[in-house]
Amino acid sequence: MSGGLTTDFWLRAHIRRWNDRGISMMVRHKGDPQAGAVLVVINQGAIGCTVLTQTRTLEGEKAWLRASGPDPIPEADAEETITRARLRDPDLWVVEIDDREGRHPFEEPIL
Repeated sequence: MSGGLTTDFWLRAHIRRWNDRGISMMVRHKGDPQAGAVLVVINQGAIGCTVLTQTRTLEGEKAWLRASGPDPIPEADAEETITRARLRDPDLWVVEIDDREGRHPFEEPIL
């Protein structure tokens, strides 16, 4: 998260911002409210889903990694990715964005 903000606060701010823009963003699974990692599913409808996980660059900067690979994947495959990630990390937050354009909701780059 940024600047010592809790995961819960940081996500609520982003959800409000995106929902105010008319783009549906919702929490599918609440993780640790203080410091849980975040997994983002960008659902583009018939195009498929992109799954992003938090990571760091070699310089230690926050970034996102395409856990689903370079191209959108079917929704069923995204669900399998989410299930595996939650089994590894029960404190994980899962956030879904319904956006046919597939816009990235956060400031940090996608690697």
